[in-house]
Amino acid sequence: MSTTTDDEAILRGVLDAWKAAVDAHEPERVAAGFTEDAIFQGLHPYGVGRQGIAAYYDSQPMGMTARYRILETRRLADDLVLGYQSVEFAFTDRPALTVSLSLLLKRQEDGWRIAHYQVSLLP
Repeated sequence: MSTTTDDEAILRGVLDAWKAAVDAHEPERVAAGFTEDAIFQGLHPYGVGRQGIAAYYDSQPMGMTARYRILETRRLADDLVLGYQSVEFAFTDRPALTVSLSLLLKRQEDGWRIAHYQVSLLP
């Protein structure tokens, strides 16, 4: 694993807020953790911007929760952190789904936000 303490702390802060909003099924709060022009690729066709992100999370079933594990971080520039995670989404009515998640975080005036979100299913 290749991470730095500072970069992992930044990533964990953003992911903890994302997880809390996902677990509470609060799509607008999830979307607030992204930049205004974020590129978002979940398990449906991609979208750009907070409105699409909120709609995506609003369509998720009630009771869905997320649990993540940080695998890698990279500092790409002073205001950019790349994170690679394993995420398990648990449901009340079906088996859990584990995905790989890549995030690009961008520092803005009010803190770090997700600028790019890419999920993939691995066999």
